Amino acid sequence: MAKLDPTPPIAAGTYRGGGGRGLHPLWSDEAATWRVGDAYAAAPNASFSVYSARHGLHYIVDEDAVGRVGVHRHRAGGWEMLASVETGGGAPCHVALNPAETLLAVANYAGGSVSVIRLDTGTGLPDGAVQTHANRGSGPNAERQEGPHAHWVGFSPDGRWLYQTDLGTDEVLAFAFDAAGKLAPPVVAYTAPPGSGPRHLVLHPHLAKRAYLVSEMACTLTMLDRVRDGTFTEPVIRSTLPDAWRGHSIVAHVAINAAGTRLYVSNRGHDSIAVFALDAEGVPTLLEHVVTGGEYPRFFLLLEDRRLIVVAHEKSQTVTTLAIDAEGGLAPTGVSLGVPGVGYVLEVAPGGG
Repeated sequence: MAKLDPTPPIAAGTYRGGGGRGLHPLWSDEAATWRVGDAYAAAPNASFSVYSARHGLHYIVDEDAVGRVGVHRHRAGGWEMLASVETGGGAPCHVALNPAETLLAVANYAGGSVSVIRLDTGTGLPDGAVQTHANRGSGPNAERQEGPHAHWVGFSPDGRWLYQTDLGTDEVLAFAFDAAGKLAPPVVAYTAPPGSGPRHLVLHPHLAKRAYLVSEMACTLTMLDRVRDGTFTEPVIRSTLPDAWRGHSIVAHVAINAAGTRLYVSNRGHDSIAVFALDAEGVPTLLEHVVTGGEYPRFFLLLEDRRLIVVAHEKSQTVTTLAIDAEGGLAPTGVSLGVPGVGYVLEVAPGGG
């Protein structure tokens, strides 16, 4: 029998409402045979996380009505929770660290607020009051855009700006910080087409001005140019779906490879990952759609060192894997694991972090 890695490099976050029991380790052996381990119950509704290399800690959201972020450490013996803090908003669905790893930002979907939590420089634990800013407004889709819905947060590489996407108001907001680290009132960095529903944004790893926004309801990838005043201009919009597709589909996640040559977007409904080539200027060209092997791929984890993408499917409640070829293309592997309530996959920090 092939030997299992004693420290699983991957874990699956699950929702209680879908039957989830917490954070499950996903084990694989030398023959690429996978199995699901017992859940770590102290991380419920784990729909997103971020890892601090400085502190060796994972910050994992609890996407519930009373939102919380848990501070967790993983060692060879398993997980432990060190702290838990309310975010000041409901249904936190995304978190990000500033470059210095001294501030943790949270997008609270319910109510459309953003929270910033100061971290102790020595321990990485929450330190002081939580700053919260609630957006206002709505969009033309009465069912999905009755009010603001923060869906993603991220810092600029220099730490000067905190960006937020708002699915409910069709906006990307930009927050500056004063000398004391207090959030300034936001500016509208970009106004998306009405009803498009901005969901996630990613910055190009090498081209400082380039950013890419995926809009959930419009099923589009928008290439943006970042300006020094924190705003964006819009050079290019591409569909994430095939031209002939006429069924229901919404966008979920976006990621770029380390070389900055391939960009991936998951489509829920079409149940695919769209693969885009990025040229030397970062301009995207659609190459292919690859089926993910499950229903509603909410999230995928890019593991370039293992030449794999790991996909979490919220409707079929499965985790599948896709192989990455030398050109950045994808192919199904046939791996499919049943994980009740799954909605997210994270990479567990190596070396007992």
